[in-house]
Amino acid sequence: MSHPDRAPARRPAVVTAAVALLALMAVAALAYAAAGVAIRGGTVDRFRAAAADTSALPDQIDGTVTLLSVSTVLTAVVSLLAGLLLAGLALGLRAGRDGARTATWVVSGLGLIAGCCGLALLVGQRATPLGSGEDERPTAELLGLLADAYPSWWIPLGAGLSVGQVLGYLVVAVLLALPAAGAWFRPRPASSAPHHPPASPAPPPVQPPHQPPGAPPAPPYPPSEDRP
Repeated sequence: MSHPDRAPARRPAVVTAAVALLALMAVAALAYAAAGVAIRGGTVDRFRAAAADTSALPDQIDGTVTLLSVSTVLTAVVSLLAGLLLAGLALGLRAGRDGARTATWVVSGLGLIAGCCGLALLVGQRATPLGSGEDERPTAELLGLLADAYPSWWIPLGAGLSVGQVLGYLVVAVLLALPAAGAWFRPRPASSAPHHPPASPAPPPVQPPHQPPGAPPAPPYPPSEDRP
């Protein structure tokens, strides 16, 4: 049974670049997940220490701490799954699977949307003023302490990764749409079984010469001139 071939056999440079970029994005996502888990304990401790000087009640502080912990864990889990998914797509593209290219386009579209939403949320949190009413004052004070509870490099890192995520998915999608990539992922028609030339027909058997009636049968071999 024959299998479709790839054409051309050598991987184009645009596909190699897409694979390398996906691998880099996978490493960044896994590192971000690990960093989120690593800073969780220190972030919670700094937040509790700073929240003790506010007008918030203990229940309100505990609720904000729970929200902080859950959001940190969820972010780490999402980053971990995204890193594994990107690594799998990179391996599929490297092997020349056309299904991996289609899946990469789908993931790139979703990644562009997620990255833009993350940037919009970050900008909205910075631009929207916190409530100044008496009932909203404790909540505003607690939310204002969240940014300071994280390490100084954490929020710029998240913003930079969001921008890099948007650009990375866009570049990967464009690279895989180039003609060189399309020609390499497009399978050839299934090759037929090897063709063998037909064997030449066997020569017809030699018929003995016609003998008149009553003549002795002809010898199987012609008489030799050297025989008496």
